[in-house]
Amino acid sequence: MLVTAYLAFVGLLASCLGLELSRCRAKPPGRACSNPSFLQFQLDFYQVYFLALAADWLQAPYLYKLYQHYHFLEGQIAILYVCGLASTVLFGLVASSLVDWLGRKKSCVLFSLTYSLCCLTKLSQDYFVLLVGRALGGLSTALLFSAFEAWYIHEHVERHDFPAEWIPATFARAAFWNHVLAVVAGVAAEAVASWMGLGPVAPFVAAIPLLALAGGLALRNWGENYDRQRAFSRTCAGGLRCLLSDRRVLLLGTIQALFESVIFIFVFLWTPVLDPHGAPLGIVFSSFMAASLLGSSLYRIATSKRYHLQPMHLLSLAVLIVVFSLFMLTFSTSPGQESPVESFIAFLLIELACGLYFPSMSFLRRKVIPETEQAGVLNWFRVPLHLLACLGLLVLHDSDRKTGTRNMFSICSAVMVMALLAVVGLFTVVRHDAELRVPSPTGEPYAPEL
Repeated sequence: MLVTAYLAFVGLLASCLGLELSRCRAKPPGRACSNPSFLQFQLDFYQVYFLALAADWLQAPYLYKLYQHYHFLEGQIAILYVCGLASTVLFGLVASSLVDWLGRKKSCVLFSLTYSLCCLTKLSQDYFVLLVGRALGGLSTALLFSAFEAWYIHEHVERHDFPAEWIPATFARAAFWNHVLAVVAGVAAEAVASWMGLGPVAPFVAAIPLLALAGGLALRNWGENYDRQRAFSRTCAGGLRCLLSDRRVLLLGTIQALFESVIFIFVFLWTPVLDPHGAPLGIVFSSFMAASLLGSSLYRIATSKRYHLQPMHLLSLAVLIVVFSLFMLTFSTSPGQESPVESFIAFLLIELACGLYFPSMSFLRRKVIPETEQAGVLNWFRVPLHLLACLGLLVLHDSDRKTGTRNMFSICSAVMVMALLAVVGLFTVVRHDAELRVPSPTGEPYAPEL
């Protein structure tokens, strides 16, 4: 398993590098943005945002291992994960209103503080303290995925009056480097935890200086901004009306809830499946992130001028890959006949599918959901998503560990078949909808090459 993990990591990195180099050579030269004010503004944003993302990714490979290191039972670990998911959905519902009321800069600094406290709780072996840490982690996650983007968009448009067409280029570049940071974070976590012999708590301690630096840079370099608050009840009511009145939105929400709830369960299960066989967790995590990056690169190539596939097709492919991978896992985790290499390959396929799924889903959401109702609809999407994930984790250990794990993969397979049926339903509804197709790339619009 050790050799397999390192070989997979090197192979996936080489594949990603090859695809990115070929894409860069095939891409026609574009006009570079030479506006020094914009470049400095973007750099100020990236410095803080990338440090926050790096600190978040650094903790991911060893979370389950840390709880196991503290000798908690798997049922107790599942409760910790459920607490984190419940906290994420609870704070996610009010995060936008909180950020608008408190201020985007203050919210980003608050993220640094709460996530640092979350990391510090990992030094304790007290179960209640760890539960509090998971709740703080849920708040931090909600702030990470709301405050930073809201701050950037407001500053970009309102304070600096830069063209709105430059915003997608900034976040596309951020998404690419987010994958790169995740790959590097896995290697760094493996280095401090295993190679240096500091144990599974080391990545959490190492994340604290990154969070402190992110908060300090935001305080020094960022201005504050606010926005008019829309009543939470009105936001949810508008989102529910949109969800119920448009079958495309309802089907899209069903696919998201089913697919992403399975991904949350996968995040919980991969460590207990591979760790007993000597897998280097940090390298395995980096391999997962490299597979996801490979999927994102394949999405960009597939939707390019040369191939011109549609996001709806790639969404269908992503769901099919996950269905196949989960069927593989039901056999590779059979008690007494475990095959960790097959399980590892199945996990890599799931991450590859995620690299196809998330940009496809993002494109379809932008086209289907009105911009004014985005926040409300996404709130309604998150509720069944996290509820399904929590229920799955709670029922996971109703039998012995190995049997429970295999049964959970079987249940996840059934859930993904339901997601596939929802994809077929959506495909039937939108097959003649030109709005949901990537336009023929007859000419590339201006976007800054940064």
